[in-house]
Amino acid sequence: MAVERILYISDQTASSNSVLAALKASGYEVVSTDGSTDAVALLFVMHSVAAVLVDDRAREQTRFDLTRTLRAIRPDVPITLLCGVQMDRLASLADAYVSTGQPLEKMAPAVQRLLTAKRFQVLSKEC
Repeated sequence: MAVERILYISDQTASSNSVLAALKASGYEVVSTDGSTDAVALLFVMHSVAAVLVDDRAREQTRFDLTRTLRAIRPDVPITLLCGVQMDRLASLADAYVSTGQPLEKMAPAVQRLLTAKRFQVLSKEC
């Protein structure tokens, strides 16, 4: 089975290393960036991205705009937001939310559940 590639977007220097380590320890290949423009470009050119993980807690409005743009570019790629709290206005923007209050060990399984659900959805459409 091929290693799945996660695009990780974060403006959180302090927590980025631990999130990257948790994803890599779970067997994912991770491409990371701290800029919205780079994230859009990477998603546009990297067709092998399995999921996007957005950790943009410092700039809430940027997170909304970025998530909308990413969804418009690649509607087939699931997006997970790392958030302090789940917000109703994000419901249509992301496929999943992971609370930043949870231990990092819970983040990778949440991403895996999302990827599994997405694969099942694609297989169901083919039947």
